[in-house]
Amino acid sequence: MMHRFFERLSPLIRGIIKHAVWVVLIASVLSFVGVRLAMNLKIDTDLANLIPPEYPSSQALERLRATVGGESEASVAIESGSFEANLRFAEALIPKVLALKGEGYDEPYFQRVEFRKDTEFLKDNALYFATPAELDLLESWLQDQIEQAKLEASPFYFELDDEEVEPDSVGEELSSIYNEIVSKEYPISDDSLTMALRFFPAQASSNISFIEDAYRDLDQVIADMDPASYGSEMKVTTAGRLLRQMIEVQTIQQDVLSSFGSGIFAVLLMVVLYFFYKSYAARAGRTFQIKIILAELARMPIMALVIGLPLLMSLSWTFGMAYLSYGELNLMTSTLGLVLFGLGIDFGIHFYARYSEERASGLSVIDAAESTFLSTGQAITVGALTTSMAMFVLTLADFRGFSQFGFIAGFGIVFALIAMLMVMPALLSIFEKARLLNLEAGHVATERAKTTTRFPAARLVLVLSFAAVGLAIVMLPRVSFEYRFGELEPTYTEYEARHDIERKVYNDKRRRNPAYVVVDSADEIQPITDALNLRIESDSLSPTIDRVESLQDRFPMVAEAQQERLRRLSAIRAILDDPFLDVEESEDLARLERAASTDRVLAFEEVPGFLRKQFTSKNGELGNFVIIYPSVGLSDGRASIAFSEDVGSIVTADGKEYHAGSTSLVAADMLKLMRREAPWMVFATFALVLILMYLNFNTVRWTALAVLPLLVGVLWMLLMVEFVDVRLNFYNLIVLPAVLGIGNDAGVHMVHRYQEEGRGSILRVLRSTGEHVAMGSLTTMVGFAGLLLSFHPGLESIGMLAVLGIGATLVAALIFLPALLQWMEDRSN
Repeated sequence: MMHRFFERLSPLIRGIIKHAVWVVLIASVLSFVGVRLAMNLKIDTDLANLIPPEYPSSQALERLRATVGGESEASVAIESGSFEANLRFAEALIPKVLALKGEGYDEPYFQRVEFRKDTEFLKDNALYFATPAELDLLESWLQDQIEQAKLEASPFYFELDDEEVEPDSVGEELSSIYNEIVSKEYPISDDSLTMALRFFPAQASSNISFIEDAYRDLDQVIADMDPASYGSEMKVTTAGRLLRQMIEVQTIQQDVLSSFGSGIFAVLLMVVLYFFYKSYAARAGRTFQIKIILAELARMPIMALVIGLPLLMSLSWTFGMAYLSYGELNLMTSTLGLVLFGLGIDFGIHFYARYSEERASGLSVIDAAESTFLSTGQAITVGALTTSMAMFVLTLADFRGFSQFGFIAGFGIVFALIAMLMVMPALLSIFEKARLLNLEAGHVATERAKTTTRFPAARLVLVLSFAAVGLAIVMLPRVSFEYRFGELEPTYTEYEARHDIERKVYNDKRRRNPAYVVVDSADEIQPITDALNLRIESDSLSPTIDRVESLQDRFPMVAEAQQERLRRLSAIRAILDDPFLDVEESEDLARLERAASTDRVLAFEEVPGFLRKQFTSKNGELGNFVIIYPSVGLSDGRASIAFSEDVGSIVTADGKEYHAGSTSLVAADMLKLMRREAPWMVFATFALVLILMYLNFNTVRWTALAVLPLLVGVLWMLLMVEFVDVRLNFYNLIVLPAVLGIGNDAGVHMVHRYQEEGRGSILRVLRSTGEHVAMGSLTTMVGFAGLLLSFHPGLESIGMLAVLGIGATLVAALIFLPALLQWMEDRSN
């Protein structure tokens, strides 16, 4: 069926050769348009955008950002041996920065600064802003202190000399809560020698050009102020989350471009050297002829152009279409340029190699192109369609890392196929007519006799191969998944060095990674808080919620709650009056006595702005939301999933359902989505490969022979994963269906050529098609191997798994398949 289809296309390939210049011109115009579109592509590093927007966690996060804001800041850390010098510099810097406006911008870069706080009011009223749970903890701690003081006052009390004094963990927690409420007047380190200012931008933090301009001008302002004039040892460092975002995007872009450039060079060099050898052998046979060597060296750039230009054209079409479809790339699709180049050049290798053989045998340009199109072109098309369809299966996934990768890669492979079957023949025709490329045989070696040499040690190879398959199946349950996000995140050395300075001032671990439930009315808050507290009390085996806060907890809004808060403070003052608590001798107790002195209802307008901000929307309005703090570290995906299951969906006593939002909850949903979809994607891809193989070969026997190397290779890959300690993760899971589509190509070409040559041709097939298959797979591996040089551990893991997978399927096609064919021939004799 496929053969008849290609025969009908014979006039097309002959027309391409006759009108080669027009074909190249049209392709060049399309490439120019594609490049112009692709230049507008940006890389989105936000993993939250990889799950569908209709997911509750995604919608909750978007509502959270719209209500509370997800502000990132630019920080300025000031270090010297004098707090006073730091303060003078900060007071001089702030008005300059707030007035800083770049060329072409309608408003200043920054709209506000976090600097001085009025702490005296809070020192007098700190416990008025404590939650009921914190007041319970405080009362319990005070009662324990009284009991301990009574015990120590007993004449029978004594301490054992070797008794270790346990740290007062409750007291430390209460101290942390106090410092969290009261804070410091200035943002300074514990030794007062480092001060950190936080400037908040006027524009969205996703605008990288804005961030680059803001930091450039901010650094210039600091340099113009000459920090050394304020103190000889003064050092001023810019930092902040805006800087991290800028460095992240810039580094990934540089990483992608550098790996793309070096990868393309390596792939082209491999291919050109290979065909230099093939071309020389076709013209000179086994003789040494310096003139032919020099001539071939002179034509190497032409060979690189013939093979590389169609691929670069196909990439421009691919990424131009990606811009029209998505407008941006994510972390996974940002690497596709190099991958598609390494994959697409496989088609060019097979076409160019077979065309060279046909020309060396004496065929004309047009006849050689047609013959190559009808034979190798068919195998290339089957392999390309199989791979592209395998990629298109991924578009069915909800996980955008899968779907966008599949969509762009699928079309990229189709475009590469079109370029190799249409643009490459046109280029070959043009260059051969211009005598810039000469593939005619100057010396045609006599055709090797069709020997029936056996493939050596076929039985041993099969035994060892199936033994490895059996071991892989046994060890399959041991293949592990990497849940630790930190292991997949790169280390931005430049940012971390700056952040370490800022961390001396801002290092509050109690408020890390909270989730928010945003509601429409304050009446909805208490039922949510009650439902969450009930969950905390009932989950004693694997608790993930540390505490729950709302504005109503911190600042009572209704008369009944306000009077209850005053009553609690009066009770604490009564406890502090206990004679066993020596307030005058204890600095901590003296602070508590002052913090509990509130004896009237406070108006919300009296609360300092920096404390109000925690419970107000980004528009300055009172925010109706509940804050949920985790008790577990969410850098581990399993902990994120557990936290998500506890707070992702909250059902109140009256049956209403609410959804919490945070980046950690989105990440948990992403992991759950990938775990659910990945097996189905792999199964669907393999089923599609089987169907396409059957449609191509029309018999179960030949279909099985083409697919077996793929199955064996994938199992070998999973075995090697265990031995080299590579874990599956949410980045490299994309490789599994990709390997099924890519790895099948080798088996297709080998079986096609074996069908053409017939029995006894196994070694001849290995020497011809086997060479081309090996070269094609090696270039694809080099394309993926470029990711091994990436600074990003997640992207590096994609390269590692792909190299192992494609390498394993290649070995299976070149060793296992020939051994199997030899064994089948032996049995039929």
